[in-house]
Amino acid sequence: MAKKSSLQIKVEYVAVRALLVTLGVMPRRMSLALCFVFLRTAFHLIGGLRKVGMRNLEIAFPEKSLSERREILKGAFDNLGRVLGELSQFHKSTPENLAQIIDLTLDETAQALYDRHLSERRGVMLVTGHFGNWEMLVMAFAANYEPISYLARPLDNLMIDQMTYDIRSRYGNMPINKNNSAMVAIKILNEGGGLGILADVNVHPKEGVFVPFFGVPACTSIGPAMIASRSNALILPTFCIWDKNRKMYRIVHGKLIQPSNTGDRQHDMLELTREITNEIEKVIRAYPDQWFWIHKRWKTRPPGEPSIY
Repeated sequence: MAKKSSLQIKVEYVAVRALLVTLGVMPRRMSLALCFVFLRTAFHLIGGLRKVGMRNLEIAFPEKSLSERREILKGAFDNLGRVLGELSQFHKSTPENLAQIIDLTLDETAQALYDRHLSERRGVMLVTGHFGNWEMLVMAFAANYEPISYLARPLDNLMIDQMTYDIRSRYGNMPINKNNSAMVAIKILNEGGGLGILADVNVHPKEGVFVPFFGVPACTSIGPAMIASRSNALILPTFCIWDKNRKMYRIVHGKLIQPSNTGDRQHDMLELTREITNEIEKVIRAYPDQWFWIHKRWKTRPPGEPSIY
């Protein structure tokens, strides 16, 4: 990718900041409504992303009709509008008003894990994905429980990257540069900290392994498994979904995962990555219109296989 000029960086930053500031001065309901209109328009105008989304849905849900897949994808665009709208309101957030729009009540399993984390200071890795409102998840958790560190790949526009850092760190969350970050992440978990990782994107074969995702091999980062194994951290797949019936967000999670050590490191890393990916898939199947379908999740193919896209 060609390096951006300083002018391009500044123009992009001004455009993004102007958008967030404009949305941010509006009442929350108005901001969300405008973002819904914007993303619904984008659904019809951005044919390339729509094509990717429909292809992904064809792979994931071959049993569904074309119209059913199209409705799921429309919902996914609505979800992106919701993420953008809420993000623009974060500067006005307080623990009290966040509690009015997100139910952070932990169920029995999650509460027991959190209590264990506090008493034993055993590190906990929250694995999640580009699902529901992942930005709301880390913001609300920090505001109501404790700040966490999270792995994030720096944006290619450093001015926008700094702006997103300022938003995400409002309640003490700390980003870790995803590039060459393993030792830092392991240290945090070894010291009993919390670490958030997005684990649902396509990666280069050098960074991942192929595990089933909706029944199709998907190149998946081995990083979360390696970090959790070396720090003996507990792994809790955690997601922030939009509950349409309650008109608010709530937390859902998959099963608690503990790293195993059979003596076969390669096998252990593969199985742990498979477990994590399987838990992510379960939640996507339950709420398919809240996942980021416009990402080419199956882009990297096993040797000899043709391109899916």
